[in-house]
Amino acid sequence: MKVVVPLTVISLILSVIIGLSFAKGAGIVSGTPENPAPIINDQPLQERHYTIGISLDTLKEQRWQIDKAAMEDRAKELGIDLVIQTANSDDTRQVQDVQGLITRNVDLIIIVPHNGTAMTKAVNEAKAAGIPVIAYDRLIQDCDLDLYITFDNFKVGEVQAQYLVDKIGGKGSIIRIYGSPVDNNAKTFKEGQDSVLKPYIESGDIKVVHEDWATNWDPAQATKITNAAITKVRDGFDGILASNDGTAQGAIQALKAEGYAGKKIVTGQDAELVALQRILGGTQSMTIYKPLKKLARAAIDCAVDILEGKDIQADDKVNNGKIDVPAKYSDVIAVDKDNIDMVIEEGMFTREQVYGKE
Repeated sequence: MKVVVPLTVISLILSVIIGLSFAKGAGIVSGTPENPAPIINDQPLQERHYTIGISLDTLKEQRWQIDKAAMEDRAKELGIDLVIQTANSDDTRQVQDVQGLITRNVDLIIIVPHNGTAMTKAVNEAKAAGIPVIAYDRLIQDCDLDLYITFDNFKVGEVQAQYLVDKIGGKGSIIRIYGSPVDNNAKTFKEGQDSVLKPYIESGDIKVVHEDWATNWDPAQATKITNAAITKVRDGFDGILASNDGTAQGAIQALKAEGYAGKKIVTGQDAELVALQRILGGTQSMTIYKPLKKLARAAIDCAVDILEGKDIQADDKVNNGKIDVPAKYSDVIAVDKDNIDMVIEEGMFTREQVYGKE
């Protein structure tokens, strides 16, 4: 007796055979319920549709706008979706932002914490949900981070302090303006500065006439700190060791009101456009150039490596109170009038943006 197999059955069998062939090519290894097969995912990146959540502290400072744009550019190149939240320097809101990213089931979260201690809770919740977390530029305390990617912040402080020491000839009186007291980076910048200043202060060659922390890195706070110093010593100081360009801006505003702008050494950090223009104008002496675009792009690349299960080649390990967190560093460079063009050459800004129309 002749058995006729319906065409639909033949099609189904062929579909199964073809499907199994493709499954083998996609790296699916067979296993049993007792010994499940490892999943080997070697599909092209653009076919996997990763979604990365990014929790930013603020976008008020230009440098964070640059970081954000560079992350978006790199993600677009790799076919990755980003979900970006900005907390406007509000700890409660930032925790809620991360909780929202967890609810959306993103594949990985990158956090720029406003407060490295306040964000511990959010990181713990993300890790409990099986979501890897990268701390970007600022360390998060007492939690199980997958990576800390940043600049060499201790060196930032060293370079700032050494520049000031050199410019005042190793002797004089200075004002010190630190960053936010809840920002771990601000503390590390100070430690780097201290390492340079300590022997000069101990010998009496350099005297700190006034010092204080600028809450939230607020330029207005830096203005108040500088005004307090001027009230105390008038023009009896040689320079201001300001920890970033925002605090430098606030300090310079106070100096202008007293007619001291351009007559005192003022340090900074971040190579913001307005800071570069102040350097050309003579009111700010230097800034620290940190290749922001390079760091931001590297953060996205590292995120992909973590999701792909690849090893991250860490430069160091930093203890956050719970674990030794793998850390990747990017170098920093002092910029003043003599080498300001390097920031243009790096593609940070155009020549016209920095110098204006010539």
